[in-house]
Amino acid sequence: MTNPFAPAKLGPLTLRNRLIKCATFEGMTPDALVTDELINFHREHAAGGVAISTVAYCAVSPEGRTDRHQIWMRPEAVDGLRKLTGAIHAEGALAAAQLGHAGPVANSVSNRAKALGPGAIPAPMGMSLTQKLTVEDIADLRKKFATAAKIAVDSGFDALEVHCGHNYLISSFLSPLLNHRRDDYGGPIANRARLAREVLESVREAVGPDVAVWAKLNMYDGVGKPGPGRAAKPWRGFNVDDACETARLFEADGFIDAIEPTAGSSLLNPMYLFHGKAPRKEFAAAFSGIMRAGLKAGGPVFLKHYPYHDAYLMPLARELRKSVSLPVILLGGVTNRATMDRALDEGFDFVAMGRALLREPDLPLRIEADPETKSQCVHCNLCMPTIYSQTRCPIRTGEVPDPLAP
Repeated sequence: MTNPFAPAKLGPLTLRNRLIKCATFEGMTPDALVTDELINFHREHAAGGVAISTVAYCAVSPEGRTDRHQIWMRPEAVDGLRKLTGAIHAEGALAAAQLGHAGPVANSVSNRAKALGPGAIPAPMGMSLTQKLTVEDIADLRKKFATAAKIAVDSGFDALEVHCGHNYLISSFLSPLLNHRRDDYGGPIANRARLAREVLESVREAVGPDVAVWAKLNMYDGVGKPGPGRAAKPWRGFNVDDACETARLFEADGFIDAIEPTAGSSLLNPMYLFHGKAPRKEFAAAFSGIMRAGLKAGGPVFLKHYPYHDAYLMPLARELRKSVSLPVILLGGVTNRATMDRALDEGFDFVAMGRALLREPDLPLRIEADPETKSQCVHCNLCMPTIYSQTRCPIRTGEVPDPLAP
């Protein structure tokens, strides 16, 4: 049996264990620059025992942010990013930057720039339609990813996660529901995956072989049926059959060191990623005006309920695991030693943890010391709406009662 707490190789890196703190947007960069709050957030998680702490969300350009309060990778950000990576390294962990472009998930009003997409599709955060990327725009986008990757490495990051999920820009190109192009970037999956593959190539060329690079890849957008073996329908989103084929293309290209399978869509069905309770009232309260009204009215449709169980993304991730030899990082419902062991026994190489660490940043150390340790996360998802006001566990901060308290 593989020990999740033993050192492991990820591309060129040696990790102190097989636990990765996944990218969870921190909401701690009001001026699109690193703050002390962001540094302390990641320092605490690094001290808690993970091997890598992943900083989210590092946009490659101003219009690529979900809103103007997110970091975008530019020279002015470097000093703060170096302090951040230094704090992570001081706790014995490595630092990863999640690089991405929000595409149709971007708030064009907040960003004061048009949201981008494979064509003219709804961008609800800005109550607008996206602007279609031209082939020339795509070439420019590749340069933006390369520049952002260089800035990240110059800032001390050891690894890069390229965001190809959740119907952000790259993911929107992958989706047959959102991508109706008739050029080399639309149609069959090889074409819809072209943008992702070109971006990964540009990132690898920019950083060379000494940086670990992995792709966060959707397995299912939460639209239609997840598969496997589901016939293509014009109304369905990206599914696990598409994901397996895309992963095989990624592996053949040779630009990445691992894949982190994910699911759900920030545009269409966000709760499929999270599972557990759907905090509809709290999400509506985080907005104002028409967005608040829309979430109150459409909450049951947009924020669906999916029952939580440990390793809830494993059934889909198994299909991808079988499709490639690349290392695969299991995400979704990893909160205890038994699930870690099960994942590694089934051939996954690393596990990623998110919400449970918001409640208990030192959970990895406590699980290592006592394999019977139980996570205190109750899967209420009340942490999700806090991304607009500094991401946190409201139970941990005392904002809501602890249902496990005696």
